Amino acid sequence: MSLQAIHTDQAPQAVGAYSQAIKCDDMLYTSGQIGLNPNTGEMVAGDVASQAQQVVKNLTAVIEQAGGSLNQIVKVTIFLEDMADFTEVNQIYAAWLGEHKPARSTVAVAALPLAAKVEMDCVVALS
Repeated sequence: MSLQAIHTDQAPQAVGAYSQAIKCDDMLYTSGQIGLNPNTGEMVAGDVASQAQQVVKNLTAVIEQAGGSLNQIVKVTIFLEDMADFTEVNQIYAAWLGEHKPARSTVAVAALPLAAKVEMDCVVALS
């Protein structure tokens, strides 16, 4: 088994003791991404839609840094602070992945890091 930490400046630096993603052989496991602007380290201004747009940009950057593409995503988990935001986030998610429809879970949580409204992580098959 081969493990490799993935890092890109195009996504926010980890805010804790973790990597942006870990490549294990031909699989990529991303850490959760929230709506942090990678240039400023600050949460993007605006509502859940603004944050969700930044989340998918951040995930895309990490996946591409590992040599993957969006159509290789196998599973996504979405964490929402408020399930009332599901429809709005789902529209951004659907636009992000187009016709590709990986497995997905969406759960409501009591709170997210840095008062984020949405967080996503994913598993990607790189081969």
